[in-house]
Amino acid sequence: MTDQNDDIDEQRRKFLKVGACVLGGAAVVAASYPFVKALGPTESTEAKNAPVTVDISNLHENEQLAIQWRGKPVWIIRRTAAEIAELVKPNADLLDPNSTSDQQPAFARNPYRSLRPDILVLVGVCTHLGCIPNFFPNAGSITPKWEGGFVCPCHGSRYDLSGRVFKNMPAPLNLLVPPYHFIDEHTLVIGA
Repeated sequence: MTDQNDDIDEQRRKFLKVGACVLGGAAVVAASYPFVKALGPTESTEAKNAPVTVDISNLHENEQLAIQWRGKPVWIIRRTAAEIAELVKPNADLLDPNSTSDQQPAFARNPYRSLRPDILVLVGVCTHLGCIPNFFPNAGSITPKWEGGFVCPCHGSRYDLSGRVFKNMPAPLNLLVPPYHFIDEHTLVIGA
């Protein structure tokens, strides 16, 4: 009779062990979920990093539209035909005139640094220490040789109308071009 009781007790023990392991594992998963969830981005962070759709149908030549993307200012500027013509001329005063550094998308490796010559999209943060440069589109407004562009108020870095930095400036790189694309002629999406 003792053999039969031992068999029953072993089966019961095995069932209880497996059941306890399953329940313990479920409890660990349930208790860990809030900690794992806390490691991910919050809803507000995900919303802040989401792509931004912009209507540029009312943006006129020499106008600048500023929006926020990922907590940084992004400028959208419509350039004139004369400004576009000036950008394609060789300029020995620029540090990286062909935009060969890696801080912009491949489509921005042209004199315009944009998908379309008339529309410029830049992150408006100086590459030196993160100040926000001022937009001076008018030729001759800074110096007689000034063709238009951006000037950082903090340390004087100057950029042309494509966001390319001039030589001998504190800024080491051209202004950043964010990833963007056009949905149609008047709508662009920044960050996708």
